[in-house]
Amino acid sequence: MSAPVTEGGEPQVPIRVLLVDDALDVRRLVRTALRFRGGFEVSGEASTGTEAVELATTLQPDVVVLDLGLPDLAGRDVLARVREAAPATKVVVFSGADPDDRSWYEEQAAGYVLKNENLDYLVDLLVSVVRPLRAMAVADLPQELGSVREARSLVRRTLADWDLSHLEDEAILVVSELAANALNHAQSSYQVRVYHNPSTVRIEVHDGGDGTPEPQPTSDTREGGRGLLLVSAMSVSWGLEQTDDGKVVWAELAHGLGSTA
Repeated sequence: MSAPVTEGGEPQVPIRVLLVDDALDVRRLVRTALRFRGGFEVSGEASTGTEAVELATTLQPDVVVLDLGLPDLAGRDVLARVREAAPATKVVVFSGADPDDRSWYEEQAAGYVLKNENLDYLVDLLVSVVRPLRAMAVADLPQELGSVREARSLVRRTLADWDLSHLEDEAILVVSELAANALNHAQSSYQVRVYHNPSTVRIEVHDGGDGTPEPQPTSDTREGGRGLLLVSAMSVSWGLEQTDDGKVVWAELAHGLGSTA
């Protein structure tokens, strides 16, 4: 298998991965998926939280694939210690559990993937968190209520161009909620970006506001606060990234086609 290359034709440096899971079979499956995709180097493997922190400190990998059900340390503790030991390293949670506090992990990690998801999605996510994707469709939108309609139109046209209109209902809901969040809570103009991965469509909204969006529990009396719960339910993964000038809130939808347009 030939090595991936950059646009200039130079070989691309492999993405260095630390696999953390107490199940050898799971680590073997992920390792095999990375080898078949190409462009990755498994720098180390750990079966406990303590080993994970030690290896992250020594190896400083590009990304850690982290299971939460380790025998010695709680998931929160492992994630916090790995991030402290290797501040530049991205962490993607790969867990068999969907905890009540999943939103906390999605905020602290670069991604959260359940083990029942297709491994292709995990590999796509590892690439995207280490090497930012080039936006396939972008729109800068003003701090006006009517801009949400423009965001929906952008997503609708883009999906049609990619022959992915079967995702339209979910994608329109996602971009509407993320754009409304930028308007109502960040009180900011914003940028919508849409990306096409081999197995997912990623929708991002970049705004200039402070604060962290939080999913709110359902309530019979409160009308708002349910948007991120809907986004979480519709997407295979979502999260946020703080930037120098605000934040990016993103969500990914699985399209199941297995190849880019």
